[in-house]
Amino acid sequence: MTLAPLPDADADFLQRLGRRVRDLRERRDLTRRVLAALAAVSERYLGQLETGEGNISIVLLRRVAAALDVSLGDLLETEPDHTQKRLVREFLDRIPRHRIDDLLVRLAREVGSERAARRNRIALIGLRGAGKSTLGSRLAAEQGVPFIEMDREIEAESGLPLAELFSLYGQSGYRRFEGRSLARIIEKFPRAVISVGGGVVSEAATYERLLANCFTVWLRARPEDHMQRVIAQGDMRPMAGSEEAMADLKRILADREPQYCKADEIVDTSGLTVDAAYERLRRSLA
Repeated sequence: MTLAPLPDADADFLQRLGRRVRDLRERRDLTRRVLAALAAVSERYLGQLETGEGNISIVLLRRVAAALDVSLGDLLETEPDHTQKRLVREFLDRIPRHRIDDLLVRLAREVGSERAARRNRIALIGLRGAGKSTLGSRLAAEQGVPFIEMDREIEAESGLPLAELFSLYGQSGYRRFEGRSLARIIEKFPRAVISVGGGVVSEAATYERLLANCFTVWLRARPEDHMQRVIAQGDMRPMAGSEEAMADLKRILADREPQYCKADEIVDTSGLTVDAAYERLRRSLA
């Protein structure tokens, strides 16, 4: 018997559920076979779940939750509900969805570390060409603390050059090693200046950990400054199809700006000499 196609909303739910299961598995560095064994399910079932073809009973359970006007998580909560937990959920339900991310960042900063402790670990974020390595190494030398470049730590963690890491594991694999490297840095270095790759904002859990445990500074610059500085570093690739490269750069900056703006400080280095940019950075930390 052929089953009728699922409504779009249900199919979309199964797709999102599959991505969530796959992301969690990859964060824990588990293969599908290992997870299937740990969960005592078939690898075929797990594959169907991750590709958005989960069992129809999952959708039916979601419909029951919707009819009861509760979330699927609430329906599956079988442990005795504590008053504090219930109050937190009710509080979160009243907050507009667009404000949840900001609230989580603030909460992470409060419970993750004291502000004074975070200031001992300064993280510079932004796209390549913003001045993270140049200004960061100078700041670390002045403060007498280690200067840590995240890309080098990721290579040490994976045992592979970045190009080979991307080739073998792709973007998701790189993000996993990035998360592990950041956790190790935070544990090992109570005081440091860290240069962080511009794409860290793409992985919410890693970025929230960075914001909670480091005093973050977004080194912002105009797209034209980014490109000219990259070229000055000897990378001539942006010159090939420069109009397309500039359009991509502007799009990336626009997409990431809301996340970059969550940093503790924003330092605009556009049009500044290295000395002037460094003085502006020092003032922002004073």
